[in-house]
Amino acid sequence: MKTTGPSVDALRNISGKYNYGKCEICDAKMVEKLIKQDFWIGGKLVVIDNVPAGVCSLCGAKVVRSEIGKRLATILKSPTKWLNASHMSVPVVELRP
Repeated sequence: MKTTGPSVDALRNISGKYNYGKCEICDAKMVEKLIKQDFWIGGKLVVIDNVPAGVCSLCGAKVVRSEIGKRLATILKSPTKWLNASHMSVPVVELRP
């Protein structure tokens, strides 16, 4: 199997944080942060909190490591994992001409 780019171990810095490199959109530095990531599943908004992600310091683009993406997919495929979660209310505003 051919791999591209540096290994995961090579992308970790001394503090143990993952090095997300540069943003593919604007080339600025990606900074690791814990974010809230939203998904629309079957017409329902699901928000997953405390997701470790690389966030662009300039344009705000977000990326997650593949292992985190797999964990998110597992949660989203199993509604029983999020049906008993806490709920929040959000405003819905319509854009009118």
